[in-house]
Amino acid sequence: MLNEFKTFISRGNVVDLAVGIIIGAAFTAIVTSLVNDILMPPLGYLLGGIDFSDYFISLSGGDYPSLKAAKDAGVTTINYGLFINAVIKFFIVAWAVFILVKQVNRFKKKEEAKPVEPTKSEVLLTEIRDLLKAKD
Repeated sequence: MLNEFKTFISRGNVVDLAVGIIIGAAFTAIVTSLVNDILMPPLGYLLGGIDFSDYFISLSGGDYPSLKAAKDAGVTTINYGLFINAVIKFFIVAWAVFILVKQVNRFKKKEEAKPVEPTKSEVLLTEIRDLLKAKD
């Protein structure tokens, strides 16, 4: 069983998957910063100073100036502003993955377009075929 596990782990697909997960985790931090620090401030400014991360509904009915104040008071909230930020992050990640896959597919098509050299047996069979046709 240990040998089977070693064989499974040493396969290229498992290693590629592990690398993808690690890169994905690092990419998540970049996307989070991109959304929170680069995209949302100008978007909030254009929409009149809106900070989506502070949009919430207090389920206790109280009025709180910010999400942090509501959380500090121990109030249960529905944080739809954070959900909006998460949706924006998702679309950024989806777009980046789309572009990445599109580029990888473009490179694969170029590799596939290269003509394949016929094997020695194919060349020999072609010569035999041509000789047989010439006899008729």
